[in-house]
Amino acid sequence: MATVCRTIAVNAAFLQEIKEDNRQLKEMSSKCEDLACRGCASRSDLRVLSDTLDELRDQLALHFALEDAYGYFEDAVLQAPRLCQRAEALRGEHVDLFRSICQLADRADELMHERPSTRSVHQLCNGLREFIHRFAVHERQEDELIMAAFEDDIGVGD
Repeated sequence: MATVCRTIAVNAAFLQEIKEDNRQLKEMSSKCEDLACRGCASRSDLRVLSDTLDELRDQLALHFALEDAYGYFEDAVLQAPRLCQRAEALRGEHVDLFRSICQLADRADELMHERPSTRSVHQLCNGLREFIHRFAVHERQEDELIMAAFEDDIGVGD
C-alpha cells in the first residue's frame, strides 16, 4: 500500500519575516492598548495613539498578507478537511478586522483635527480595546486551528 506524504518547504528568511511581523504586531497592539487604558488625556497622547494606529493598520495588512501568502489555511484544510469551515470563517474575519482597524485609525486622525470631547476620545479608546480583544481571540483561534491540523497530521491521541 502506497502512502502519500505532503511536505512543505518554507524559506528561512520568510519564517524570520513572519516572526518579526508577529513581534511588531504584538508590540503595537500592546502600545495601543496601554494608550487606550490611559484614556489619551492630552493632545500629545492622542497624536501618539493616532500614529500608532496607523502603524498597527499597516502591520495588520502585512500580517494578513503573510498569512495568505504562507497558505497555512490551505495546508491545515489539506491535512484535516474537517477544519474547512473553521478555516474559512477565520479567513473571512480578516476583512472585518482590517476594516475595524482602518475605522479606528481614521477616527483617531479626525479627532486630531478637531477639538475632541472627552466622550469622543473615550469612545475611540473603548473601540480600540474591543478591537484588540477581538484580534487576540482571532489569533488564538487561528493557532488552535493549526494545532488541530497538526495533531491530526502526527496522530496525537492514537
